[in-house]
Amino acid sequence: MSDPTIDAARDVLAESLDEIRRGIAGLTVDQLNAKPAGGETNSVAVIATHALASTRSYMSIAVGAPPPPRDRPAEFRTVAADGFGGWVEDMIGQCLGLLDGVTFDPSIEGVRAWTQDLADDPVTASWALLYATSHLGEHVGHLHMTLELFRPAD
Repeated sequence: MSDPTIDAARDVLAESLDEIRRGIAGLTVDQLNAKPAGGETNSVAVIATHALASTRSYMSIAVGAPPPPRDRPAEFRTVAADGFGGWVEDMIGQCLGLLDGVTFDPSIEGVRAWTQDLADDPVTASWALLYATSHLGEHVGHLHMTLELFRPAD
């Protein structure tokens, strides 16, 4: 029997994860690593890497799975190479795979061990689920804005 909360989460996540997939499709390695807004802005590769790693971590808490190892600062130093698209597909599969065969239990709590500032501040499964989906959506928006900068001006 399916769980309506998990089914809804899968629908929302799948839509946003498809946007990440479409956003990197057809980009060269140079485009993935470019910072079209300049300065300290993030490349498409950094945005995708951080969005996927964060989603996987928060979704793990949301379903009561052990959070995967994560080096959040390294996400912002990502430099894509050949095979980046395959890595993205693998991460998308891992994010969605966390929802396979689970029933949502809002009483589950977990900690964000990947950040020292928040490691002692547990969050509920409900909070983690809502944060994962909203945070991913935020970064899909960042991805879209960054991709717009590659378009030639009219």
